[in-house]
Parts: sequence; structure tokens; C-alpha cells
Amino acid sequence: MKGPCEVQKNEDQEGEAAATGPQAETLEAKRSCTADSHSALEAEGTHGFGERVMATLYLESCRANSVVPVSCLLRQESASELNLRHRGLGPQGVRALASVLTSNPYIKCLDLRDNGLCGAGAEALADVLRKNSIISDVDLSENQIGAAGLQAICTALALNPTVEKMQLQGNRLEEQAAQHLSALLLHHRGLKSLDLSYNQLNDLAGEILGPAVAENTGLTELNLSWNHLRGLGATAFARGLEANIFLKVLDISHNGFGDSGASAIGDALRVNNVLEELNMRNNRISVSGALKLGLGLQVNQTLRILIVCW
Repeated sequence: MKGPCEVQKNEDQEGEAAATGPQAETLEAKRSCTADSHSALEAEGTHGFGERVMATLYLESCRANSVVPVSCLLRQESASELNLRHRGLGPQGVRALASVLTSNPYIKCLDLRDNGLCGAGAEALADVLRKNSIISDVDLSENQIGAAGLQAICTALALNPTVEKMQLQGNRLEEQAAQHLSALLLHHRGLKSLDLSYNQLNDLAGEILGPAVAENTGLTELNLSWNHLRGLGATAFARGLEANIFLKVLDISHNGFGDSGASAIGDALRVNNVLEELNMRNNRISVSGALKLGLGLQVNQTLRILIVCW
């Protein structure tokens, strides 16, 4: 059985291929209505000219990519937030959307959660992020973008300091993705918030990310919950936290730090004087590990919130 990223089909297009009789007449009416709307956009005059040009461009791009337009985007006008989560856009839908987003002067917050973008869709969106200097908040969670898609996104972000918040949870990111994330943390100084929760980043990923966290000079919030950081990877990550001087909120809950990881975090808290919130819930920490963590808390003077449950 092929996964959702191996075969991308548009349900509306399948319907068109099978439609006959009254259904065919209805589909033809829809096409006619779209064409009339397109003509109306071109003939409305100069009022709101920029919005109409973008709508026209989007409709043409949808035709070129053989996808059905997203109606709410045609009504978007000058809104600063575009929420297209759970729309089933797929790679082709994102390619059509890219024609509008690249030059859109209004949208600052872009939510594309759960749209089956896969690697190809992420690469199409990366071209947008390279060129658009307005978008600052992006949610690409639950899109199965994988390491190849992540590489394209990270490369684009390294060239665009505008993006301050990126959500990448639930994208099946494994240790291969850690190299791209490391490069992002080292070169993107404008990024303030990064959500990597619900992925598959393991101990090797922790060893790669640790030094990058140590050198990062911008991130203030990092979510690595529900991954597989443990053993030497957890220890290496803790050493990175020790050297970091910007991070204020860290969520590493639901990993496998264990007692050794808790001890390493305790050592980091002895030195770190910036972190304010730390979530270590469900990390297989025993009473012994908690006591070692507490030794660091006796010295630390900035941490306000600590969550440790096992």
C-alpha cells in the first residue's frame, strides 16, 4: 500500500473524471462560474487592484497545476493570517499557492498544518520562504516533509531572517534531519521559537544538536518533547544547554533522559543563568536522578518553572 506522500490525487479531479449526466452539467457550471469570476476580477477597475491581481494569479496557477482553488484564499484580501490547515493541498496545491505567497505583502502568519506536503511540497514552499520578507510565523506540522523537505526549508530560512517562529512537529524527522537543524540553529539568528515535538530525533540527533544549541544566538523557545533523546545524546544536548545564553523556555518532556541525563541537566543549570522554564516530564528519572538535578537548582537563580514527573 502506498503512503500519502507516494500518490497525490485531487478528489475533486477524480470526481470530474467520473462525472456524467447531471453531475457533468454541475461541474461545467462550476467551471463557467470560475471563468466569470476570473473575468470580473480583471474588469473591476483599480480599487483593490493588488488583491485582484493576486487572486487572478492564483486562479491561473491552479489551472496550470490542475488543482481546485481554495475559496478562502480568494477572499483573503489584506488579512495578515492565512489558515489553510487540514485542506489536503498536497504538493501540487502548494505549488499553486506559491505563486501568490511569494509576492504577498500582507500575510505574516502561514498555517499549513496537515496538508500532505511531503518533501516536494516543502521544496515548493522553500522557494517562497527564500523570497518573501513578510512571513514571520510558519506552521508546517504533520506534513511528513522528511529530511529532504527539511533541508530545503532550512536552507531557505538561512537566507531569510524574517521568520521568527517555525512549527515542525509530527514530520517524522529522524537523525538525518539533525544535520539540517544544526545548520539552521547555527546560521539563523532571527528564529525565536522552534517546535520539533512528536518527531523521531534520537540519541545521535542529540549529539548533533547539542553543539548547535550551545552556539545558537537567537532562539528563546525550543520544544523537543516526544522524541527519543537519551543516553549520550541527552548528555550532549545538556552540555549545549550549559553554554547557551539565549534560551528561556525548553520542553524536553517525554524523551529518555534518565538519571544520567538529569544529572547532566543539573550540571547545566549550575552554569546557565538565562533559562526560565524547563519541562522534563516523563523522562525515566528516578529519585536518585532527581536529587542530582536538584544540586543544580540549588545554584541556579533564574529558573521559575520546573516540571519533573515520572
